[in-house]
Amino acid sequence: MKLQHLLLATTVAFGLNAAPALAQDTAIDAMEEYLMFSDYEAGIILPQQLDQTVFETALFVDTRDAGQFEEDTIPGAVNIEWREVLDRIEEIPEDRMTILFCNTGSLSAQAAFALRVAGRSNVVVMQTGFTGWQQDAAYKP
Repeated sequence: MKLQHLLLATTVAFGLNAAPALAQDTAIDAMEEYLMFSDYEAGIILPQQLDQTVFETALFVDTRDAGQFEEDTIPGAVNIEWREVLDRIEEIPEDRMTILFCNTGSLSAQAAFALRVAGRSNVVVMQTGFTGWQQDAAYKP
């Protein structure tokens, strides 16, 4: 009986150790697939492309922290911090363009990448971020 318990414990321990590696492999495979089959400019938009039609149909997501969002943001934007996008993915619609932005585009790019790997092909990052929108937006309400 002790040998059976030892074998069972060994099997369970092996399974627990293998599970994170398998999950990591799955994540890496998803990222590799995304990177291999994405167009060079997939997932980005420039402030100069934000005309009135885009502005009125897209959802803007400010990925900065709540303090920055409260200080100033793009009118109508919702605040989902960049680290929270996967936890709050249900708030990001699948049926219309969703534009993520931060101050310069670096943090929102990470959030957009995570969402796109998770299957949200309608998500884009605004290059140059909020700063770029303030300076170069084709349309400002």
